Amino acid sequence: MSHLDHSWQEIQHKTFTKWLNTRLSSLDLTPAVSLKTDLSDGIRLICLLETIGNENLGKYNKNPRLRVQKAENVNIALEYIKSRGIPLTNIGAEDIIDGNLKLILGLLWTLILRFTIADINEEGYTAKEGLLLWCQRQTSGYANVNICDFTTSWTDGLSFCALIHKHRPDLLNFDELDIKDCRKNITLAFEVASKYIGIPQLLDVEDICDVSKPDERSIMTYIAQYFHAFSTLDKVETAGRRVEKFAKTMQSVSIMQSDYETKMKQLIDSINKIQTLWGISTFDDSYADAKLQSLEFNDYKKTLKRDWVKEKLFLESLMHDIQTKLKSYCLKNYIPPKGLELNDLDITWKGLIKAEVKKSRQINEKIRDIKENLRRSFAEKANNFSLMLSTISIEISGLKGDLEEQLEQVTLLKEHIKPLRDELQQLKHLDENCKEAKIEENDYTNFSYDDLEYELDLASDSVHKKLQFIECQILTRQKTNLTPAQMKEFDAVFKHFDRYGIGALQGDVFTAALAALGLAYDEQEMEDIIAKASSDTGVVTYSQFIDFLVDEMEDHNSPDQVLLAFRDVADGKVSKQIILINCLNIFEPYVTELDLRQSLIPSTEVEYLISQMPELQENETEVDEEDHGYPIFDYCSYMESLLDLNDTIIKNKNTC
Repeated sequence: MSHLDHSWQEIQHKTFTKWLNTRLSSLDLTPAVSLKTDLSDGIRLICLLETIGNENLGKYNKNPRLRVQKAENVNIALEYIKSRGIPLTNIGAEDIIDGNLKLILGLLWTLILRFTIADINEEGYTAKEGLLLWCQRQTSGYANVNICDFTTSWTDGLSFCALIHKHRPDLLNFDELDIKDCRKNITLAFEVASKYIGIPQLLDVEDICDVSKPDERSIMTYIAQYFHAFSTLDKVETAGRRVEKFAKTMQSVSIMQSDYETKMKQLIDSINKIQTLWGISTFDDSYADAKLQSLEFNDYKKTLKRDWVKEKLFLESLMHDIQTKLKSYCLKNYIPPKGLELNDLDITWKGLIKAEVKKSRQINEKIRDIKENLRRSFAEKANNFSLMLSTISIEISGLKGDLEEQLEQVTLLKEHIKPLRDELQQLKHLDENCKEAKIEENDYTNFSYDDLEYELDLASDSVHKKLQFIECQILTRQKTNLTPAQMKEFDAVFKHFDRYGIGALQGDVFTAALAALGLAYDEQEMEDIIAKASSDTGVVTYSQFIDFLVDEMEDHNSPDQVLLAFRDVADGKVSKQIILINCLNIFEPYVTELDLRQSLIPSTEVEYLISQMPELQENETEVDEEDHGYPIFDYCSYMESLLDLNDTIIKNKNTC
């Protein structure tokens, strides 16, 4: 042992003295300096026992001067120690009064064990083993720290620093410690423990660094302060955690209660508001309004009502959560303000269900009434309309009198058609209303709008055709050279091409109508015919159409008409003769036997004509390819031979 080593007794004396003064620091006593003399009167010993035992030892001599008074005080202390079940061996009042340091240190160590270390319990181990195990558990994982006793395991100071760092890592940086500088490490640990944790420095640095083996009891006494300090810290932290948990619970309960009350009031107010709106709402007797209210009601059930159902379930769950949180601390149940309890919501909800049923019935009844009224209105209008159409049909079929009288009657019927068009528009409006209301069946009438529209068109067309027929008959009566069959054909063609019923044909339509009657002309001729027939207006009326056809079809028995007929039969074919001397081309019209027969001219007349008409020689002329090898006849020369006047012949040749 070096000259710096202290005896274990000196170290214990110093350590236990500091421990004693620490325990008595709250009392108005002068700190002890020597355990030999400062415990001799028994006062400090009694005060120590009252402090660590948390009991009052009764009356004692507070100012003993005599040895007997001191002995009484010391015996009071010793008797109390024995009453606590702490065995005392070979020590009496005189040993303490006389300052037997060895026995006094033993007594204090017994008290330290009983009141400071004995209550340490770690995994079933008590006192020394329990304290050692606690130290090992707290420093597990720290580099270069291996606590296996209360002597040499503490000499480098790392064990002290590890205990501090484990519980207060903010107070020192363990990784920066130098394992070789034990004095610095121990000094740092003692200062930090004393200044920031409140652990009295019972040991001096030299008590550990300057001895070969530190005193075990002194180390245990000091380390026990760490255990109690950190246990108190853990206890405070645990208590703080529990208070924090309680505060958070109560805070969340308060928020939940506020949320519950706010949402409950909003939900009940919203339900009451919509019931009020339903109560004052009215219908304007239109299907569109009733249907709109129906759609809005259905939309309410799919959106707002479902949100309310979700909100109702949320509030019920929220109330259960509030009561559960309060029950976890055995606190009284939460009672919401008046009108905001779950029972109030149930009553309001039942009222909502009744209001929904009433509103739904009102809407459905209104829609049924509107549909019924629409059926009746349409049926009444449709039946009356059909009756008017029937009247027109009856009057048309019952026409009597001469043509002029019938013309007057039909003209009057035509005037009656126009008001029916207006009636049909009203009927269409009713039909659209029925379709909007999705009315597919109507037991009050057999007529649909489409049926009546079609029948009106038929009636209108019938009147129009009857009017044209009578006018045609009147014209037929005036045109004596045409048969009724021809006039009927003309009338039918005109009506066919008069697609819009305006009683007139445009130029191109007029051309098509003539073609339908077998009358075809070249472009120049057609322009002249349109100008003449329409009086240069370009539009041919029915009367002008008939006049033209009468003039065109009527047999005038003139050479011009016969020549034109030959030309039409021959389809305007001409032959070309080449005069080499003068280099002239001469064109001569011709006709074949086949042309005559295809025009449905009887065979007798065909044979007569080909026997009379001069034949053109094919080797002297050029003819159409399809006529090669067949006889061709000069009908112009034939007609010329039958005429007397030269001007007429010239005219006929021009016509050819």
